[in-house]
Amino acid sequence: MTTAHMATERPWLDASLSIADRVELLLAEMTVEEKVGLFFQTMIALGPDGELSDGDAAFGLPSTAEYVNERHMTHFNLLGIAPTAGTIARWHNRLQELAASTRLGIPVTISTDPRHSFTDNPGAAMLAGPFSQWPDALGLAATRDEELVRRFGDIARREYLSVGIRVALHPQVDLATEPRWARQLQTFGEDAELSARMGAAYIRGFQGDELGAESVAAMVKHFPGGGPQQDGEDPHFAYGREQVYPGGAFELHLEPFAAAFEAGASQVMPYYGMPVGTEYEEVGFGFNRSVLTGLLRERFGFDGIVCTDWGLVTDSEIMGTPFPARAWGVEHLTPAERMAKILDAGADQFGGERCTEILLQLVAEGVVTEERLDVSARRLLREKFVLGLFDDPYVDADAADDIAGSAEFRAAGDAAQRASITVLQSSSALPFERGAKLYVEGVDPEVAARYGQVVATPDEADLAVLRLQAPYEERGSAFENFFHAGSLDFAADVIAHVAEVAAAVPTVVDVYLDRPAILGPIVETGAAVLGNWGVSAAALLDVLSGAARAEGRLPFDVPRSMAAVAASRPDVPFDTEDPLFRFGHGLAL
Repeated sequence: MTTAHMATERPWLDASLSIADRVELLLAEMTVEEKVGLFFQTMIALGPDGELSDGDAAFGLPSTAEYVNERHMTHFNLLGIAPTAGTIARWHNRLQELAASTRLGIPVTISTDPRHSFTDNPGAAMLAGPFSQWPDALGLAATRDEELVRRFGDIARREYLSVGIRVALHPQVDLATEPRWARQLQTFGEDAELSARMGAAYIRGFQGDELGAESVAAMVKHFPGGGPQQDGEDPHFAYGREQVYPGGAFELHLEPFAAAFEAGASQVMPYYGMPVGTEYEEVGFGFNRSVLTGLLRERFGFDGIVCTDWGLVTDSEIMGTPFPARAWGVEHLTPAERMAKILDAGADQFGGERCTEILLQLVAEGVVTEERLDVSARRLLREKFVLGLFDDPYVDADAADDIAGSAEFRAAGDAAQRASITVLQSSSALPFERGAKLYVEGVDPEVAARYGQVVATPDEADLAVLRLQAPYEERGSAFENFFHAGSLDFAADVIAHVAEVAAAVPTVVDVYLDRPAILGPIVETGAAVLGNWGVSAAALLDVLSGAARAEGRLPFDVPRSMAAVAASRPDVPFDTEDPLFRFGHGLAL
């Protein structure tokens, strides 16, 4: 298309114009149906070998063609991992070609949950796959290193850009003030000041000094802070819908968000939870005008995109189990009424929804005006222009495999893993000498064999290394069990097994602390005890053998008992009585 032809046919493609003018030129050409499509952002699947998808039965996803051609949708959250970065990049380019073939050619914006760690939870974060692998945010917080966190954000930005991902549905700056809460792993821990510093560094890594064509937009979440869950239950599920503030600490949870806004976060996701016993309306934050307009838009002056958390409007089936819409406090409203309330609250997008017909009906009935559509459409279109998607939406698929997961980026991730490991209790057996006889559980024997001689029983060993998962309670469905909740006590058989091994040989116990487990019984065995938030076996053994220093410090208190947890106030940090290990604890090794 020539420049002259472009100026007459699609004048908003003229990069010499201001973004504000380009937005208005495009908005004037859009039908109501095309505007409505902007309001929906939901999960999308890759097809085989990077082709466009015909749908995903496990998550009830329709075909890509239906999304783009019939529903006019242009914002999608990429679900799942791919074997190579090039596969994602080629899929992305095919999707942009499909979008370019539509009447107005509005490019697609691809978002993602975190995908640089060891987490495998389709409702929260994904395994790194072809990308460099780092500790989760709790582990980044354990390093106390803002420059490391900013560098992580910059590397993740370059890897995302290489495959066409332009929005990070992170960072998560909630304060982990309830030890049982399932979503702590992607937070920066319990301390507001540390969370504020780390969250701001993270955003600057992804976005740069200002949002532009080389940025990945950061959607900070979960406003106004998702930590104070009643009994620590997660509001993905109806039994976890209430957020409570018995300590009156609502304002404290806003501090990391204030730092995120100062760092330039371009988007915000409110949480599912509903505040109980505060000055705010007792409805989920995505429906909450007193929070989204009164607090976020007016008090904080935020004029970026607000996208709800996933699934506030319609019921769904996930992994074969039906789940109600997370319409906490407004369960009695119809889907249309919920949608109208979300828009009235001040949100711009419905996360995890594709029910464009409901919004079209609301407009036809005059419940939602076209002027209201335009308010959010301007924000959504503006960001596409700022990110450069209208100027060049495509990526170099051949280069993606060289950029994502490069040796340099993987080495940086490995170094961060080692730096995040936190020694809670040491032992004279550490560091161990290379070539020692090692008994291992939860460690790949082939990796361990690079550090010593792997033996079959504790009795044969010079040192045992056991890797454990922080405990959690099994729940009723597959999707629920991705969210580790309930008691933090280790099962009796696990405690007995650790004691048995420790009686036979000096023993190191490394615990994946996605929640602050009750470690007392493990510590009492006399074993060395370490905490991690996503590290490889090689990174762990580098530290245990003295090849690398352990530098991590706890990003939260480790409580002494479940009784202390139950007695603590969910909104108040450092509120469990006489913790076993305090925030900031970490020994040299």
